[in-house]
Amino acid sequence: MSSKPAVKPALTPTFTGSDYAKFFTAGALCCTLSHGFMTPIDVVKTRIQIDPALKGYNLVTGARKIVAAEGPRGLITGAGPTFVGYFLQGGAKFAGYEAAKKYLVDLSGSREKAIEYRTAIYLGGAAIAEFFADILLTPAEATRIRLVSNPKFANGMVPAFTKILKTEGVGALYAGFIPILCKQIPYAIGQFTVNERCLEFIYRRMTPEKRKNLTSGQHFGITLTSGIIAGFAAAILSHPADTLLSQINKGHGPEGSQVHRLVAIAKQVGFQGLWAGLGPRMIMTAGLVSSQFVMYGWIKRALGAPAGIEIHKETKAPK
Repeated sequence: MSSKPAVKPALTPTFTGSDYAKFFTAGALCCTLSHGFMTPIDVVKTRIQIDPALKGYNLVTGARKIVAAEGPRGLITGAGPTFVGYFLQGGAKFAGYEAAKKYLVDLSGSREKAIEYRTAIYLGGAAIAEFFADILLTPAEATRIRLVSNPKFANGMVPAFTKILKTEGVGALYAGFIPILCKQIPYAIGQFTVNERCLEFIYRRMTPEKRKNLTSGQHFGITLTSGIIAGFAAAILSHPADTLLSQINKGHGPEGSQVHRLVAIAKQVGFQGLWAGLGPRMIMTAGLVSSQFVMYGWIKRALGAPAGIEIHKETKAPK
């Protein structure tokens, strides 16, 4: 009587639809709250990128000029599209990253291979998740930038969205899709990959016993530190495309394909212009990314969601 072949144990845990719903909810809430809180900084950053009157201004002086001209409400222009867009994008990005990372780890065939190629898994998982998340984000981001660049365009998110749709068509809402991909995919790569490698760097310098006995305050500090570093990386990697996105949604650039317009705008603004507003955006992004990782962990635990898949190298043995 032949014996049945041994069943190979699953490489990763099985996530249910309920688990992914929890991942989506945690990602949606952490991104909505963080981006909503950063709206004033984002308004100033966008104006510096596209408004010649604010060229050379920094975060503080730019904010003062906007308040002087438009009042304090000028700093929360576009808050509606920000909340809606990043609720959808955040949920899809974080849940998508959990799903893509699981798929790529399983595809590697063994935990050893997954650890060996972990950077490629982080890069691929972030890019896959962000691509699909950006399909949901792009219309809201087009509406937000239109409102920020021209506060008189419409009285709020729904009127602005409807006006663009009726007068310019669906194509206008997705006019920035390619620059959003060029911006958000490097952003997500910086956010997730650098965060994962920072966490590994920190944890590998601890004994297993020390890591097991970390206090909640120490966990918070590690998550915050890794998130801040990842935020700086995300800002630098994605900033030129962020500038182009602001310009193209403002209506700048010649007629033609998105690629043709992007190349023309890049030539027009020059190297220095592509990096306009980087300082405010680095501050904003460091706050966004670090707070998102902190809140994502908290909300996941509160919802009873499973822990994510970790493929870091083993902790170094104590000397």
